[in-house]
Amino acid sequence: MIGKPVHTQIQTIATKDDPFVFADGTSLNDVSLAFETYGTLSPEKNNAILLFHALSGNQHAAGINPDVPETPYWTAECHLGWWNEFIGSGKALDTDKFFVICVNYVGGCYGSTGPASINPDTGKPYASSFPHISVHDVVRSQMRLLDRLGIKTLHAAVGPSTGGLACLNLATTFPDRVKIVIPIATGVKTTVLNRIILLEQILSIEN
Repeated sequence: MIGKPVHTQIQTIATKDDPFVFADGTSLNDVSLAFETYGTLSPEKNNAILLFHALSGNQHAAGINPDVPETPYWTAECHLGWWNEFIGSGKALDTDKFFVICVNYVGGCYGSTGPASINPDTGKPYASSFPHISVHDVVRSQMRLLDRLGIKTLHAAVGPSTGGLACLNLATTFPDRVKIVIPIATGVKTTVLNRIILLEQILSIEN
């Protein structure tokens, strides 16, 4: 089975009265996050697993999602969930038991507020004026989303690559909000090789 149809939800996590302050000191009054969920949240809201995607990933981790409105970068390669074989009934992230949440990072281009979003003050995309984003910003923004979903404590947090760094940040910054962390293909700090690879990626984007 390829996967079940799913859809992306959008949740506002910052307003003029409650702005989101980034690690670089800048703030935004209007921030929304795009996310998908799989499984059913228990009445006690104690069976949630937060899945952090890799740097260039998105919120669509399982199933089929052919369209996210007003998201021009949602191409055919996005339609099938990137972890489809691991999320579902009887799978590693068992949706018979757990409520899995995957969120497009703040600053992303798949429905969450990011550089391509319209700056309400100018009527134009934020582009390079968008705040610099840290892994800590990613985690803090998603804690705001959990607050709005009424989820106080996660059963687990899982993530590959940059998502693994987010798991570690969550565990050290909000230890009371997660019971288990499962970081994959990541580390406590980047190595020299990691930095060289990342530099190559930056150069390929800029050139």
